[in-house]
Amino acid sequence: MHSCTLLKDEASYQPETLDLNTDAQAAAYWFPCFRELVLKFAKQAANSQKDDDTAAERAAQFQAAYLGQLEEHENNISNQSGKTVLGTSELLKLNETMLRRYGFTDPWLQQKQQENASAKARLKQRLLEIDAITNEQARWTELVRGVLAGNMFDWGAQAVASILEQDSNFGLHAALERIEQRPWLLDNLDDWLQRLRISESKPPHKCAVMFVDNSGVDVVLGVLPFVRELLKRGTKVLLCANSEPSLNDVTSHELSALLNDCACQCSVLDNAWRQERLLVYANGQNGPCLDMRTLPQELCEAIAKNETDLLVIEGMGRALHTNLNAQFKCETLKLAVIKNRWLAKYLGGDKMFAVICKYEHS
Repeated sequence: MHSCTLLKDEASYQPETLDLNTDAQAAAYWFPCFRELVLKFAKQAANSQKDDDTAAERAAQFQAAYLGQLEEHENNISNQSGKTVLGTSELLKLNETMLRRYGFTDPWLQQKQQENASAKARLKQRLLEIDAITNEQARWTELVRGVLAGNMFDWGAQAVASILEQDSNFGLHAALERIEQRPWLLDNLDDWLQRLRISESKPPHKCAVMFVDNSGVDVVLGVLPFVRELLKRGTKVLLCANSEPSLNDVTSHELSALLNDCACQCSVLDNAWRQERLLVYANGQNGPCLDMRTLPQELCEAIAKNETDLLVIEGMGRALHTNLNAQFKCETLKLAVIKNRWLAKYLGGDKMFAVICKYEHS
């Protein structure tokens, strides 16, 4: 594994936004939160292997092991304060580690397959909606809102899972109504729109690297229309997805298959996919967060070779739990919907589904 060449200062890079070893307020919230979440994850694990008589027992073992490790982390806070950083990403990754240890490699597989199939059927209509917006700034505003609304579809977030469980018809347009209205909690959209105005001093980006999040509505109806608009500007796009399953996050293998299916619905995507101006890479991660120090060599080489000048990081895990404060050498756009009321308040907001749209020149 290698560090991303886009990091402004590798030595000082710290992906974690919170440190539970030093932030008592955060620790007091997140440890009980994860104790509650693991009950849901254990149930999902058991249900994902209903035909296996050992699934329920292994799910219980997973739950007990996770809770034991969580308690150990909590008890060690006083000893580790100031020595090591314990972020929420570690507790999220622990979930995946323990699930695999007890034989649950991809508990959300069936859910991902269903949501991908549903989203693919709606892609062409979404592209028609985007193309009907003739004003460029209005179109890009809708594209960014689409990425944010798509990011609502996260089964790892309890607030969203409750909505999805109660309303099977909840889709992108309903999510667009639910996310925070502008001005957003962190709102650099106008700066991003200004940057997109092509001039001699601001040509289109050469290459964009985009770290994506969830399957289904998120990646198909949120990310792909955004990517398509970049491609239309002549920008090459490298899409980076998880190396291994995590919750309902899309994996690089699944994303490649999705693009094979989706490209036939759009000539822009099809041409870029066939001409390798749209590529998929594994991001080296086995959890829902992103550590830029642990990327595959192949991805790091592609980032350098293609003279990447735009980095897009999407989702709570990758752009909020980690990398919110990280600095990079190139232009960076961080997009996420905060699907946790405590975290929104902690960051200075007062609304559920508050929006992070952070654009940095470099």
